[in-house]
Amino acid sequence: MAGEEAAGWAWECGGMSSFRASVRSVKRGGPFRGGLAATYAALHCFRKGMALSRLLHLLFALGALALVGAGPASAEPLRLVAFGDSLTAGYGLPAGQAFPTRLQAALKAGGHDVVIENAGVSGDTTSAGLARLDWSVPDGTDAVLLELGANDALRGLDPAIPEASLDAILARLKARGIPVLLIGMQAPPNLGAAYKERFDPIYPRLAQKYGVPLYPFFLDGVAGQPKLNLADGIHPTPAGVDVIVERILPTVEAFIATLPTGKPG
Repeated sequence: MAGEEAAGWAWECGGMSSFRASVRSVKRGGPFRGGLAATYAALHCFRKGMALSRLLHLLFALGALALVGAGPASAEPLRLVAFGDSLTAGYGLPAGQAFPTRLQAALKAGGHDVVIENAGVSGDTTSAGLARLDWSVPDGTDAVLLELGANDALRGLDPAIPEASLDAILARLKARGIPVLLIGMQAPPNLGAAYKERFDPIYPRLAQKYGVPLYPFFLDGVAGQPKLNLADGIHPTPAGVDVIVERILPTVEAFIATLPTGKPG
């Protein structure tokens, strides 16, 4: 082994017990602590007349040992921001039952090293989201899960308004180099077919324009199901959130598979 040879040569040149201790440390998985002792060994051997080729071999072995002792660089988790309204914030739910928290738990259970920040604000329209975008999505964010538009529809706003705001959000995140998973919303049936025909296509149209992945409907499997919604009939219960997480999980996993696996710590 390169480390054992280096230790042996250092011992031949005398006075290098500290270097041998470093070899033992590395063998146990600890750090390389040769440092000045290793440098002294090389110089001492040179003074004693060691052949240049053997000295270079020694220095190479010392370098290899130091690399072994350094070990692999640590990696930080992927940092995602769930950017949305009350459906993201977890309106009416304990903090631990909100969508970002439950999704993070599901991803971790699947072996993904991620942290999801809950940047949901109850009552936000797409325009309000655009206004707070820069401080809600900090530098260092690896990706954004964008869920907005439900309140625009509930208020019956002209669909051109949420489309323009979502367009601006996507453009700004693209300029910052932050990938986005766009999470769609659908207009409530009570607003009529004409409104729905204008509102619902906003999301696939923007996903195509910006080349981002789309999950078509955040409330898929939950909307219109009394047992999965709070008394207001709008916001999901903890069981409803679990259904949302179960259904969106494959899309999120496919999305994060396109992201860097981690950053050097």
